[in-house]
Amino acid sequence: MTQTKKYDFRVVADGATWTGQITRRQTARKIVVSKSKKGFATEAEAQAWGETELKSFLENLIKRNERKAKAREERNEAADAKELAADAWRNARPSKSDYDEDNLDYESDSEG
Repeated sequence: MTQTKKYDFRVVADGATWTGQITRRQTARKIVVSKSKKGFATEAEAQAWGETELKSFLENLIKRNERKAKAREERNEAADAKELAADAWRNARPSKSDYDEDNLDYESDSEG
């Protein structure tokens, strides 16, 4: 199994102009374009754009992942706190074994 980059960039000739593309490997065989820019006069310009855009793209992705991880952590902590409160409430309630089923006082209902 080969190791490849998930995100990369490529430069494609489009007639007389060049196109820079930020690509993402979706599966082992499928690559999708995440961002592109057309109209570069030279291949070197498209190459430079691809390198700088890939860096900024990955930095934004890292920041996004950190924000989502923080939100997930807060969400999990809130769910844990809610579960602890529910357990405490369940433990505070009298269980069915606390009721004495042999000593049911129905006589007081019939007196009138």
